[in-house]
Parts: sequence; C-alpha cells; structure tokens
Amino acid sequence: MAVDSKSGNAQALWHVSPGLAQLRDAAVTSPGPDEALVKTLWSAISRGTERLISQGRVPASEYERMRAPLQEGAFPFPVKYGYCAVGTIEAGPAEWLGRNVFALHPHQTRFVAPLSLLTPLPDGLEPRRAVLAANMETALNALWDSGAGPGDRIAVVGGGLVGLLVSFLCARLPGAEVHLIDVDEGRAPLAQVLGAQFSCPDTTSCADCDVVFHTSATTAGLETAIELAGLETRVVELSWYGTGTIAAPLGGGFHSKRLQIASSQVGQVSPSRRPRWTYGRRMAKALELLGDARLDQLITHEFAFADLPRLLPGFLNSSDGIAAVVRY
Repeated sequence: MAVDSKSGNAQALWHVSPGLAQLRDAAVTSPGPDEALVKTLWSAISRGTERLISQGRVPASEYERMRAPLQEGAFPFPVKYGYCAVGTIEAGPAEWLGRNVFALHPHQTRFVAPLSLLTPLPDGLEPRRAVLAANMETALNALWDSGAGPGDRIAVVGGGLVGLLVSFLCARLPGAEVHLIDVDEGRAPLAQVLGAQFSCPDTTSCADCDVVFHTSATTAGLETAIELAGLETRVVELSWYGTGTIAAPLGGGFHSKRLQIASSQVGQVSPSRRPRWTYGRRMAKALELLGDARLDQLITHEFAFADLPRLLPGFLNSSDGIAAVVRY
C-alpha cells in the first residue's frame, strides 16, 4: 500500500538497548477494507512490563508469549512495544470515522490497525483515563480467577496500579471488606477513596482472609500475602518477575493452612468465564468499568511524546507515582 498522504510518516518509540529508547519514523499506509487509521491522543506506560522490556529482562522462553498484538521488532532489542493507546479514527469505514477507540498498540503518533483490534470508547469516557483499560482488564481477569464474592475479607498486597484497580473492583462487591497492604503510607488516601482500608505490612490487623492478591513482585510481599491468608485460601499471584527469581516462603503455616498460590495472567480469559467471554467482551467491560472519575487519581505522571526517550527510563527505574500517560 502507499503511504497515507493524510498522515505522512508517523513516529514511534523503540527500545534499542538496556535503558535506551529512541523515536523512529514509521510509515503509515492507507487502511484496507477492514482497517482504520488512528491518530493517537494518549497512551499509557505499563510500568512493570515495560521496565522489564527496557532492561532486556524478558526471558527467552517468553519471547513469543510476550509479544504485543501490534508489536514490531523482536526481544530483547530493538523492539517497538506497548498496548495502551487511545486515539481518534481519521480514515476507515464511514461508521467508524471520528470515533475514539482503544487499541493494543505501541507508543506511536498515528497507526493503522485492524478493526477487530479496536474497541470504541463508551460514551462519556475520558480518553485520558481510557488508556488504563489494559490494566483494568488485568484486574478484572484476576478477580474472576480469585473466586472472590460478596462479604469476603480480601487483602491486596501491593499498591501499584494493578493492585489499586483490583482493590477498586473488590470494593464494589456487596459487603466485601477490602484491605490494601503496602509499604508506602502515601497510598492510604487513595486506597480509601477507592473503597479499601489501608495498612502497612508490619502494622496491619488484617488476618484470616478469604482471598489474597499479591502484586508487589517482592519476596516480602509474597510472604505477607501468605501470612494474611486464612484456611484453604487462594493467593492470586499477579506479579511478573521476568528473568528474576524470588524465594517462595513456603514454611510456616503454608501447608497446615492448605493454601493455594494461583497465577493470573491476562493473556487468557479466566477459565470461569472462558466459555462465554471473548477478548472483545472483556475489553469492552474493562472500558465500561473505567467510567468512575475517581480513577483519574491513579494517573500521577504525564509526559509529552517527544520527551519519552529522555524521561521514560527514569520513570521505569523509580517507584515514584502510580500510572503515567503520554500526551500526543
């Protein structure tokens, strides 16, 4: 296809070596019959995953499973990666023109994507907040994997973006008692806004939980999660360690309490929903769940696209803030 004359060449962010990112030109072709041209408004940085990619820490065994749907390049480097973009359709089928959509696309100013990979935003959803859809989808899938229900005492260990979104969803269960556990006391006001109680690991009074989620990606966090679990509780592990390893603290009461540690990963729809839920249905529901304006408080950083090569490595290597969005 010819380069689209309306958009010309776009620019995209590439990870080229450990800790080094560059903006590179990207040719944008005219969309085909089942495609659309999207002008990006916002994208989001998935800190945990993109930190591992920036550092070259994706295990070789996961190179194929870790591929984003519209990724270019290959792990470890150079690679164009990302999956949290929102934009406006500039060219494509008439009924799609002007619509705001979410796409699993890397950080890029304009791009062409199959219509099957574009999800229209619900009416009234702010595009800036909508970039959190991939993380909300992860949280929703984890809730399904956990089996949590009304009235449960639920602990979420780790107050990053995914942990906070899990807390937000769990707090909507009727009668649920939700505890967010984190070493940073600065998470307390936000946890409370989202409907959860907050405590630090060494001061928490939470115990005998019905469900525990672990999102901190640390040995200490996993140990806390196991300590908080009640008899025959499921500990849902959401942390992604890449090539790293941690000690699994399986002494103490792990066996006597007959605990389960279950992985939760968004690449597959939870088995409890898989017979009925498609990826598209799950993504549409994740966008709908972002309609609550309280979730704007999860966005603590905003970068201009042109500044990404300079600012992204520092953000990925810090623990400051929660979610970062990119403005185009």
